[in-house]
Amino acid sequence: MAIREILTVPDPVLKQKSLPVEQVDDELRALMDDMLETMYEAPGIGLAAIQIGVAKRVIVMDLARQDEEPQPRYFVNPEILWRSDETAPYEEGCLSVPEIYDEVERPARVRLRYLNYEGELVEEDADGLYAVCIQHEMDHLEGVLFIDHLSRLKREQAVRKVKKQAKAA
Repeated sequence: MAIREILTVPDPVLKQKSLPVEQVDDELRALMDDMLETMYEAPGIGLAAIQIGVAKRVIVMDLARQDEEPQPRYFVNPEILWRSDETAPYEEGCLSVPEIYDEVERPARVRLRYLNYEGELVEEDADGLYAVCIQHEMDHLEGVLFIDHLSRLKREQAVRKVKKQAKAA
């Protein structure tokens, strides 16, 4: 396993659409293991492959609290089958937009389908933080960042702030 570099705005790779994965094999599992280790090190609760420069439809996530056992989850070729009409606001952040947080309104519940770490097809419902996180990460697969849901002014301010932080580092 290896910790990979997480790309940050305004890196153009983050705006690329990710491609479907043909099969879940040992090479893909190695990528998911690296992604999970990278996410834990950051630290974060979700990471899409494009955030480490790999344009594949792969997401890792762990919503366990600090005092809980890790609960890693893997999503290959995830798709949303249904979204609730009810929406809910949630303050989001992103490892590719460090130190920036803002409220985003998303469907409160979704039904999704994906392949897991073993390549098995899973269909399940998500709500609460799980629904927020899976929608946030799936946006990455389409080249969309959470700041793209904000006003143009807030988005531009966020990008400027991240650029300034990068120069200072």
